[in-house]
Amino acid sequence: MSTKRDYYEILGVSKDASEADLKKEYRKLAMKFHPDKNKEADAEEKFKEISEAYAVLSDADKRSEYDRFGHAGIDGHYSTEDIFRNADFGGGVGDIFDMFFGGGGGGRRRQGPTRGSDLRYDLSITLKDAAFGTETQINIPRAENCDACGGSGAKKGTSPKTCSTCRGAGQVNRAQNTPFGRFMTTATCNVCHGKGQIIESSCPACKGTGKTKKVRKISVKVPAGADNGMRLKVRGEGEAGSPGAPQGDLYVVIHVKPHDKFERVGDDIVCEIPISFSQAALGADVMVDTLHGKVNMHVPKETQTHSIFRLKGKGIPHIQGNGQGDQHVRVIVRTPTKLTSEQKRLLEELEKTSTGDDSHANKSGKSLFNKVKGAFEA
Repeated sequence: MSTKRDYYEILGVSKDASEADLKKEYRKLAMKFHPDKNKEADAEEKFKEISEAYAVLSDADKRSEYDRFGHAGIDGHYSTEDIFRNADFGGGVGDIFDMFFGGGGGGRRRQGPTRGSDLRYDLSITLKDAAFGTETQINIPRAENCDACGGSGAKKGTSPKTCSTCRGAGQVNRAQNTPFGRFMTTATCNVCHGKGQIIESSCPACKGTGKTKKVRKISVKVPAGADNGMRLKVRGEGEAGSPGAPQGDLYVVIHVKPHDKFERVGDDIVCEIPISFSQAALGADVMVDTLHGKVNMHVPKETQTHSIFRLKGKGIPHIQGNGQGDQHVRVIVRTPTKLTSEQKRLLEELEKTSTGDDSHANKSGKSLFNKVKGAFEA
């Protein structure tokens, strides 16, 4: 059975302690028991103990295993090096991983060619372009490898030299005495600043940076059905990397402009159209604007205001497959204003017939409804 103390007990926190609480208590205890400040005989062991406790509890996966299986879940799955790797101990008490393991064993080496940075471009398009797709040209300012030096930063006819201080590694090793022994740690070379090379004669075109700013015209295809906030990836159209490394990518973020008639809901289109009192009462065929052009829509008789009709397939194409959304048309019945005497008389007569008082009902061959319709559509 393990004789290790409970990690929560070591840090003096409860099992539901937040990440901020863990870090706060760890820093307080680390400063108290750090061997450089505390000369008590057991300070070294306590410092290591609280560092291990924090390294486990500050990692969500390790903490979950510890909560389920205790020390057996940690000791059985992680080495001592794994426990401390990638733990965020914060500033002020040093890099614990480097302190214990000398920078990961043997010191880090200069990385290879660095990939170029990704770029973002915000593209505004119309709702119709979003619905049916479009291809457009955009201008992208970006860093490119200098034509004069090929990206090396060195004057034409010369080349960068390997740094004699770090011998091209970009980092230098240094010995560090700790309470746990003597360890080798690494630091960025202060001569070449981590590049591993030194430019003795800088390229006058790029001033030794190896990069120049240029504006490139790039074609972007917006697919049919594109929506607001969609990101389109244009591979290899970002900024240049270091010599021998690939360029970054360009991400085009779509912004769909508001439309004066239509509102998009998913792949459906919603709109409102006004209809007259007589069209609502007697029914009519009306022309409706859609993204696909004008279509004829039938309004049945006795339609109430705010009734909604569906125009199947007149919405946005589905970007993930075949078919497209619908258009939903809300009708708004316009109340007539500035009535003429004849219109008022006919409406009064219509009101009497609708309430059952048919003493004034029209006895001619032409129906009262048709008279009303004619009066309001004249």
